[in-house]
Amino acid sequence: MNKLNKFSDSPLAGKDWENLDDTVIESAKRQLIGRRFIDIYGPLGEGIQTVTNDVYGDPGLGTLGYHGESLQMSEPTKRVNLTIPLLYKDFMLYWRDLQQAKSLDVPVDFSAAANAAAQCALLEDDMIFNGAEQFELEGLLNVKGRVTHIREDWKKSGNAFSDVVEARNKLLRMGHSGPYSLILSPELYALAHRVHEGTNVLEIDHIRELVTDGIYQSPVIKGETGVLVATGRENLDLVIAEDIDTAYMDTENMNYLFRVYESTVLRIKRPSAICTLESME
Repeated sequence: MNKLNKFSDSPLAGKDWENLDDTVIESAKRQLIGRRFIDIYGPLGEGIQTVTNDVYGDPGLGTLGYHGESLQMSEPTKRVNLTIPLLYKDFMLYWRDLQQAKSLDVPVDFSAAANAAAQCALLEDDMIFNGAEQFELEGLLNVKGRVTHIREDWKKSGNAFSDVVEARNKLLRMGHSGPYSLILSPELYALAHRVHEGTNVLEIDHIRELVTDGIYQSPVIKGETGVLVATGRENLDLVIAEDIDTAYMDTENMNYLFRVYESTVLRIKRPSAICTLESME
């Protein structure tokens, strides 16, 4: 729906709405990490509030036969209903700033909207990696059934590479042949940029040869931890009911209140496709 029609009492003109939406989307894209390696399911519609999630056990193998005369179904071990929460951040546009932009015929400064979009994007990633306890949602770092690997000290050359190799081997033994994505805390990401002893190559460059779906860092991953994920919608996806958008809400003390919002939830279908890198402590 056209924003001018949907929010007819807002102070923004058509071009202003275009600039605002572009600013919000661009700011969110810069921040979002989960969407870079997780498949998207949706958008389903702004009114959708729950979604089913089929959880599977070990991948197993297909079936051999001459004619395929018997049914051998791939069936989930359980089906759960997930609440799709609303993620949002509000911001204010001040009437004097809007009047100044109009008087000088200059673009409106949407820095507040960019900041709200970045915070909303961080919240999405926090939910993806850490879950949301109030909605009983699990994240990549704490989902039950995941594989774990106790990592060595990455300050010592070669340990980062060997830990990722071992984590990958654990996922392979569970039947997950990749491709893989590696997401690290900022501390571990920095430590991976060390010269691999005996070579002139950084350890992270050697890791990239194994992890072909990307290596990322995220500030929502705390401490010296990380996670290796076998990507693909058979293992996990991100359900989007309403993608990131902007809405005008009200006037407050002559100023204008807006909201950046989205509704989304992570579905983890095969927890065994996830291996967390954890410290001994």
